[in-house]
Amino acid sequence: MEMQSLASALEASLDPAQNKKAETVLLEQQKDPDFSLRLLQVAASDQWTATARLASALYFKNYIRRNWTDEDGNYKLSEDTANAIKHELIGLMVRVPANIQYQLGDAVGVIADSDFWRRWDTLVDSTDMLIDQNNSNKTVLSQYFSTMNLMTKLLYDLSVQDLPPIFEDNMQSVTSLLHKYLVYDNPLLHSDSDNEAGLQEFVRSGIFEVLVLYAEKYEDAFGPFVEQFVGSSWNLLTTIGLDTKYDILVSKALQFLTSVTRMSQHAHTFNNDDTMSQVIERVVLPNVSLRDSDMEMFEDEPIEFIRRDLEGSDSDTRRRAATDFLQQLLAQFHKLVTDIVLRYINHYLSDYAKDPSARWKSKDTAVYLYSSIAAKGAVTASQGVKSINELVNVLEFFQTHVARDLMSEVNVEPILRVEAIKFLYVFRSQITREQWRDAFPMLVTQLGSSEYVVYTYAAIAVERVLALTDDSKQAVVSQADVEPLSAQLLQHLFQLIESNPDPAKLQENEFLMRCVMRVLVVIRDGVVPITDNVLAHFIKITQIISPNPANPRFYYYHFEALGAFIRFAAPSQPEKLENGLYPIFGNILQNDVQEFVPYVFQLFAALLEANPAGTLTTYYISLVQPILSLELWASKGNVPALVRLLSSLIARGASQIAESGQLQSILVIFQSLIATRTNEIHGFELLESIVAHFTPSAIDPYFITILQLLFTRLQNSKTDAFTSRFVRLYHSVSARVDRGLGADWFISHANRVQGGIYVQLYLSIILPDTQKLVRPLDRKIAVISLCKTVTDSSAFAEKYKKGWGFTCEALLKLLENPPILATTDDTVVDHDVDDMSFGVGFTQLQTIKRSARDYWPDVTEVKSWVGRQLQDANARQGGKIKNFATQRLSESPQALEILSMYMSR
Repeated sequence: MEMQSLASALEASLDPAQNKKAETVLLEQQKDPDFSLRLLQVAASDQWTATARLASALYFKNYIRRNWTDEDGNYKLSEDTANAIKHELIGLMVRVPANIQYQLGDAVGVIADSDFWRRWDTLVDSTDMLIDQNNSNKTVLSQYFSTMNLMTKLLYDLSVQDLPPIFEDNMQSVTSLLHKYLVYDNPLLHSDSDNEAGLQEFVRSGIFEVLVLYAEKYEDAFGPFVEQFVGSSWNLLTTIGLDTKYDILVSKALQFLTSVTRMSQHAHTFNNDDTMSQVIERVVLPNVSLRDSDMEMFEDEPIEFIRRDLEGSDSDTRRRAATDFLQQLLAQFHKLVTDIVLRYINHYLSDYAKDPSARWKSKDTAVYLYSSIAAKGAVTASQGVKSINELVNVLEFFQTHVARDLMSEVNVEPILRVEAIKFLYVFRSQITREQWRDAFPMLVTQLGSSEYVVYTYAAIAVERVLALTDDSKQAVVSQADVEPLSAQLLQHLFQLIESNPDPAKLQENEFLMRCVMRVLVVIRDGVVPITDNVLAHFIKITQIISPNPANPRFYYYHFEALGAFIRFAAPSQPEKLENGLYPIFGNILQNDVQEFVPYVFQLFAALLEANPAGTLTTYYISLVQPILSLELWASKGNVPALVRLLSSLIARGASQIAESGQLQSILVIFQSLIATRTNEIHGFELLESIVAHFTPSAIDPYFITILQLLFTRLQNSKTDAFTSRFVRLYHSVSARVDRGLGADWFISHANRVQGGIYVQLYLSIILPDTQKLVRPLDRKIAVISLCKTVTDSSAFAEKYKKGWGFTCEALLKLLENPPILATTDDTVVDHDVDDMSFGVGFTQLQTIKRSARDYWPDVTEVKSWVGRQLQDANARQGGKIKNFATQRLSESPQALEILSMYMSR
């Protein structure tokens, strides 16, 4: 009757009409010491309704949360009850329906957080025992094996930072259990699918992950137990099938052997010809050879085949794992492995020669093996293989066995063409500039293949070769080499991209668009004669993908390519590009295609910057008001691009913006930016653009408010970055005497904010932090500012006499290490897209990345410029500068001497 009463109350607790009464009954029953165990009994038994059982599990979960331990971690229930609950829970979890399992699982989590490992040391043993007891019951066995899989993951997670002492003290027990389930085999757990792994494979793979971790991080503790796992790994790898469902397991086993090979005391096992030959023949070769499933992917899912095959993206494939194992063996036993593998390579080449059309897989294996042993070290994204196995001759092997597969007139299996392209791709740094003149056209020819994987790999290789530089940073394939081919090359690449007009399919292949980008970067203004054709393709592609952005890498490279096109074509024909791109860019903004908007803002800015002498067109004038919308600035990803665009609009049309009364709205944007540490730098960039381009009369009504905002931040929440940019801003104002600004203009406005604040600001922040400026351009602005303060400021000449001397000393200190600006470098910096995080946000386009703007390009050699400025001012003012120096630097004879030298040059 008690159980019936409990079940009824639990069921009623879910009914709003009966809930209050049921809660009263349940609170009364909680006084029973066995209440929690009775809840589990209701949840476990199918004699009660499904509602009552679920309600019991819910109540149990919440009861455990409230009553398991107190703040000090002590049990609130009796210890016997707590132990009984832990004993019952695991077995119960696999017998109840999924909705009840979910609730009980939450309770297990609460208990585990408190008790595992020290107070719940029976969890693993219980699971192990229950697996043995139910080895003929597939349903129950699968449930317990799922638990074992989770515990294996937990073991890894608990060990990944450091090896817990309890694991180290019980390493024998831990490794015994791991070994038991590594070799455990039960047909009931076998997967029925050829492609999908089952629970047994997942558990084994998880165990290998733990073994790799222990071998690489905890060799001292784990070392004595390694041998048994090496033998078991060998047995597994030499007996397991080639089905896809075993791929992750095989790759994890190979990763373990790779880790063991790094352990010198275990690597010696392989150090003889017979053993090494067996390892290579029975473990490496079967796993680097192409399988039927690989060829199915080649034909049915070509883009997935390519992505898995590229460097670093196929770590869980058999081929990559076997290659890593082979290369680790090579690192340990260089000559032994090289000699053995070369024997197998020759065997495969001989087998291929007997019947090339039927035995092409033998050649594929041979070429792949050769690439694996020829490369020393990692394959880098920028250079490919930098170091070569001195026991092989890469170029000779290419010319003898590989080059023929790139000759268009030869009918070869597509996969062999792919291997030949990859050979050039991997060893591109080993080929000289002269050799590339012959090899590059062979690569370009492969873009004409009808095979998706072939032409895509050709695009990948072409792009990387075009980005390749020699030790002196000179391009291996130059603009002159590519420009004659560029029109056809770009046309063909665009045709491949556009071959399927479905938006998702068109965006699928980012490698083709990356190649387009690279060609445009290399040919630079060579694109001008083909502008119309290239522009038409960019417009078409943008129109297709805008409604449904699907592949972030594709559209990133699309906009990088468009950026390169604008950078090199727009300066000579700005109207053509502006008129062609206005509609599609405007459509993106109008439809709020969030993934594209930050890119479009950057490209608009690049169009503006390409024609700096032009005035704002009607279209650009109409663009100003929409981009001043505060909602647009609320997205963090938009801010950097919007600041650049707004600054570019100001540079081209400050007078038009001032006439339309929009400066105040711009300053509202500045105020919102300067208020946060995240955006304060962007706020200063915008303000410096305002100072550089608006007239003093336009700025004057707002400058006191601007200074109030800046002074408040300096007083209450300044950062090093904020202070540095404030000092740069001051110098930007102070240096512009010729535009009606200058130190006196700043002083006047600062002292109107608070009387006498300028002196305090100048002595405590501006002068000391000027010496902390690091960037050459910032230091150059400071030199110009301080020099013009000395030569042109009335306030310093008449009022701040000591300040005049301090300013001279600060100027001379800057000139001790004069800023030297790097010569303008128009090179596009290569960017590894795989290092970037994609999504709705800001991603800098490298092809149009703006360098810091130098508003005083004529000032090159600053020491000479300062000397001329001092001399001219002294002559203009009837010798005042020299007199000031004599009077105001009298206590700094060294500074006076140096300043006199500048004035006498």
